[in-house]
Amino acid sequence: MSSPITPLDLTLDGGALTARLVDFPSVSGDEKALADAVEAALRALPHLTVDRHGNNVVARTNLGRSERVVLAGHLDTVPIADNVPSWVEGDLLYGCGTSDMKSGVAVQLRLAATLTEPNRDLTFVFYDCEEVEAARNGLGVLVRTHPDWLAADFAVLMEPSGAVVEGGCQGSLRADILLTGTRAHAARSWLGDNAIHKAAEVLRRLAEYQPRRVAIDGLEYREGLNATRIDGGVAGNVIPDECRVHVNFRYAPDRSVEEAEAHLRSVFEGFELDLVDVSPAALPGLGQPAARDFLAAVGGEPRAKFGWTDVARFSALGVPAVNYGPGDPNLAHKRDEHCSLSAIAETEERLRAWLS
Repeated sequence: MSSPITPLDLTLDGGALTARLVDFPSVSGDEKALADAVEAALRALPHLTVDRHGNNVVARTNLGRSERVVLAGHLDTVPIADNVPSWVEGDLLYGCGTSDMKSGVAVQLRLAATLTEPNRDLTFVFYDCEEVEAARNGLGVLVRTHPDWLAADFAVLMEPSGAVVEGGCQGSLRADILLTGTRAHAARSWLGDNAIHKAAEVLRRLAEYQPRRVAIDGLEYREGLNATRIDGGVAGNVIPDECRVHVNFRYAPDRSVEEAEAHLRSVFEGFELDLVDVSPAALPGLGQPAARDFLAAVGGEPRAKFGWTDVARFSALGVPAVNYGPGDPNLAHKRDEHCSLSAIAETEERLRAWLS
């Protein structure tokens, strides 16, 4: 017999609903109970059509509007750090996931429950496993299995952004530069060829590298190319025959994955380069009509997103997307993670004004 579903009360205000969600543990891979509760709460709303795949829940209005907007957020959190259940101190709600990103999910649920006649058709996406490896990401699963569920003219990812619009995201390319030599006894080093010494040229190129600053839709993206790890050496008395320099290239969204790889290979021409991981960038799409309306409604000065987020998945589907949520990204994953209750209410009301 299956366990009874713990109900979610969507008439609670955004802060109280966030607290309820925080008190509903959902560490990555263990989101089923929360997904069950979200699905049950949404199925009780007659103006929504609800679908589910695994622990990913998608609810939609079907009013025949000329535009469709996605509001998306992940249900999972990093492991709990003695910060559940939640607690309140003044205007601050503390607890695991308050900032990243159950405050954003609470706003989604509040809007899903109360916007019965929005000016655009709406799709609400609640997905699992965002905080772990990309292969398990629930939004990625939906992209592969049900891309039609995600079709839209514009998307808002409710990732923590301090209630400021953060457009698009950087791409990320990680690679190993393999340096080889000849092993020998350190006492007879002339018989060997030191692979670690060859890293000097790689490090010189990195030190002299001048990263671009790129303006897109009025937002400045700053690229970066850095060594993040060096591995090499056999023993204290051995000339090493192998060394790896691990580099991370954060690139602006005017580059495709292929262009980013070609650029990296040109920087390290003459060296063997082994790609480890590639994540595409996402254009901000702020020139789109829906994005312009969104910016006018929520106010504030938009900024570029430094880092990678799931807006890239929407961008790959041809859906312009921005990051916009009440949480502070600098507080994500911290033991004292918290979110402003007033920011939750303000974010909900700004979105409501845009969609009403």
